[in-house]
Amino acid sequence: MLFTDLGLSAELLRAVSEQGYSQPTPIQSQAIPVVLKGGDVLAGAQTGTGKTAGFTLPLLQRLSAQKPAGGQRPVRALVLTPTRELAAQVGESVETYGKYLPMRSAVIFGGVKINPQIAMLRRGVDILVATPGRLLDHVNQKTLDLSQVEILVLDEADRMLDMGFIHDIRKVLALLPKGRQNLLFSATFSNEIKRLADGLLDSPSLIEVARRNTTAESVDQVVHFVDKGRKRELLSFLIGSGNWQQVLVFTRTKHGANRLAEQLGNDGLTAAAIHGNKSQGARTRALADFKRGAVRVLVATDIAARGLDIDQLPHVVNFELPNVPEDYVHRIGRTGRAGNEGEAVSLVCVDEHKLLRDIERLLKSEVPKVDVEGYKPDPSIKAEPIQNGRQNRGGGGRSRAGGNAGGNRGGNRGSARSQGAGNNGGPSRRRSGGARGAQAVSGSRG
Repeated sequence: MLFTDLGLSAELLRAVSEQGYSQPTPIQSQAIPVVLKGGDVLAGAQTGTGKTAGFTLPLLQRLSAQKPAGGQRPVRALVLTPTRELAAQVGESVETYGKYLPMRSAVIFGGVKINPQIAMLRRGVDILVATPGRLLDHVNQKTLDLSQVEILVLDEADRMLDMGFIHDIRKVLALLPKGRQNLLFSATFSNEIKRLADGLLDSPSLIEVARRNTTAESVDQVVHFVDKGRKRELLSFLIGSGNWQQVLVFTRTKHGANRLAEQLGNDGLTAAAIHGNKSQGARTRALADFKRGAVRVLVATDIAARGLDIDQLPHVVNFELPNVPEDYVHRIGRTGRAGNEGEAVSLVCVDEHKLLRDIERLLKSEVPKVDVEGYKPDPSIKAEPIQNGRQNRGGGGRSRAGGNAGGNRGGNRGSARSQGAGNNGGPSRRRSGGARGAQAVSGSRG
């Protein structure tokens, strides 16, 4: 199948073609025709398969087909995302594919000044991409009217539930008109997601292009057992001996990310950390430096697992296994995207053996284990409880976001990151786009 077979307009096909794509991914080929017909959709696909373009392209076409009367620009489409990074990515996708349509879009999230966002909203916006907390800030300040929304998209809905945004989502839903089109896109289909869908969607089309919680076949996975105290040494050895030039490394905690980045710097490797305690400017700069090759290693907490889209990222390393098995899928989904090959390496100490078993149980397969000469673990070392618990997933409500996810409503009213629709949405952006994401507002078209 080709994009030309999906019923998209000439303007959208031109924008897609300029990105170098002619064939849609499976999620796009199934979702786009259904969304174009106006029905509700519950869509799930493993990360990196093109979900963003799967809703962005038909959303743009439906809105452009009928313009509001009187030259007004009310918010007609609302896309909710869990993090700033993902909001910026979706916003750039809207701009990329809507470049030949007379549409205006904006991206709003927390962590940056609200006044530029207010000014953009006053000028009129057709498509609004937002994180829940900052969206409600605008509603409370009466700078935003959602009474004319025609299409609602919940992107990475499973992540929003996991980060404790369900109460904010319910508040937003109460502000929207009845009879709208609802699109729920998710990297995983959990039971919680299906319950949310039951209360939100009206006779939805169910699209699932892979069984839940699967990893891309293009990602080679391997486990290296190593003592906890030698993990950093082994990581530096792997990067140096393999001449890895671009490596995304995951830790459990923000403090751990800072410490590891500093240690890798002492080893002669350019490294930066990105997590919820970093300012928006620092996060945007670190990501831009990583994408252009000025930083060799980017150390991240799980806040980045859903929002980073780096073109052809070759290596992902789990310096520490996640406490929640599903996060493993999202972490390693940063590589092997859009059909590219990637490698996912996990450094596992004796404390993490149970976490590894939980991950393999989720995947329904074993991850290959390979010994690295000189780094075999000391069998006399006994397992100890992992201290920071489920820091990113802790208690409930707002506090659940308080660990790696950027904390409370303020921190996770956004998380910024610019990326193309491509890896989360099929055709991918071939530019860093960091500066645009930092502004928290996407430019207008037409």
